[in-house]
Amino acid sequence: MADELIPAEVRAFIQTYIQSIADLEALLFLARNVDAKWTAASVAKQLYIEEAQAAEVLERLCGEGLAQCQAGNFWFNNEPLGQRAIVERLADIYSQHLIPVTNLVHSRPAGARAFAAAFKFRKDR
Repeated sequence: MADELIPAEVRAFIQTYIQSIADLEALLFLARNVDAKWTAASVAKQLYIEEAQAAEVLERLCGEGLAQCQAGNFWFNNEPLGQRAIVERLADIYSQHLIPVTNLVHSRPAGARAFAAAFKFRKDR
């Protein structure tokens, strides 16, 4: 049933980039506030999580190219073509199908992401 509710491209995006609900919530928060820059402390306050967890999540989002970081400030990365559209679609699906999206995030095998990351090409390498 979840397969029917979550389109393949959104499912692939979640499986590739989202490790936790905190990752998902932080990404959606940054995308909703695209014109603002945030510190880990301010994101932590908005998401009701510890600052250390927010910093870890934000750094991970930056590492994936979903957010940008500079001098302790974080913001949504609008640069890659299509990224904004897939994140907006994810936000819409998450708002309508919270449980299936949450279940998908929690069902991800821990090792799969590490394996996939080994094959990613990043501009810093």
